[in-house]
Amino acid sequence: MALTAEYLPRDPAPVTTATSVRPAWQTALLVLVSIEAIALYAPTAHWLYGRWTMSVWHNAHGLFIPPLVAWMIWQELKDRQDIPVSGSAWGFALLAPALALHVIDTGMHTELLSAIALVLALPGFSLLFLGIPRTRLILFPLFLAVFALPIPLGMTETLHLVLRKVAVAGASVILPMLGITIFVEGTTLHTVHGALEVADACSGFSTLYAAMAVACLTAYTAASARRRVLVLLAAPFIAIAANLLRVIILVSLVEWRGQAILETWVHPGSGLMTFALALPIIFWLGGPTRPAAAPVPATGPRTRDDR
Repeated sequence: MALTAEYLPRDPAPVTTATSVRPAWQTALLVLVSIEAIALYAPTAHWLYGRWTMSVWHNAHGLFIPPLVAWMIWQELKDRQDIPVSGSAWGFALLAPALALHVIDTGMHTELLSAIALVLALPGFSLLFLGIPRTRLILFPLFLAVFALPIPLGMTETLHLVLRKVAVAGASVILPMLGITIFVEGTTLHTVHGALEVADACSGFSTLYAAMAVACLTAYTAASARRRVLVLLAAPFIAIAANLLRVIILVSLVEWRGQAILETWVHPGSGLMTFALALPIIFWLGGPTRPAAAPVPATGPRTRDDR
């Protein structure tokens, strides 16, 4: 039986990579916008760094948020050559209020408004530089940047007080079981050999804030909806329990070695311990992570030699 043209396999349709080339004037404009944005928000970034490194008790986790966000964005976009890079004017819908907040903060000197403006501007810049499809891919990393914002004590004063009372109440129940006599006065725990005040810095709020950031990250990578809900609900209780354990250990050390122990590295070191204890438990509750999306190969038009 002779082969005829109708029985020959048809050439597959050409597959092209979704890429776009910007005109030179657009590239120059985007470079100019980038330089201006860096100059505009450099003082804000410096202020944020100062808040993150001020103390282990306040927003120390924020130091790790920017590199984590950058790494996640790179992971999401590195193998997506199928999505075009094309700027969207919708970015100005976020950049305009962000710049307005920054201008307001210039007169008020709160620095926090400018930091909020910076976080709000990130998706705006993403839309402007990368376009809507690619911005949609990195929505979660952009959201995670919110946890880099320091929360002023005045906005969380009630929560701090509640956390302090919870720590004192829990310690006053558990410590007598360990043979340590405790007298409670407000948020201060008195022992025979000294006293320990559960102040705002020791309330566990910093651990709670960091735990919620890690819980959101873990929920995002969890393989099942049940795990996501479990992690988000359990994270606050894990953080509170870790801080309670820290208070119990410190009071026990005061009873054993005297109040001078609080002037050593043990006091700040116990704060790091709460992070070291709470975060692995949150990761464990998240279970196995969902499989990463298969990379999309960069393919060009097929030629006759490729068939």
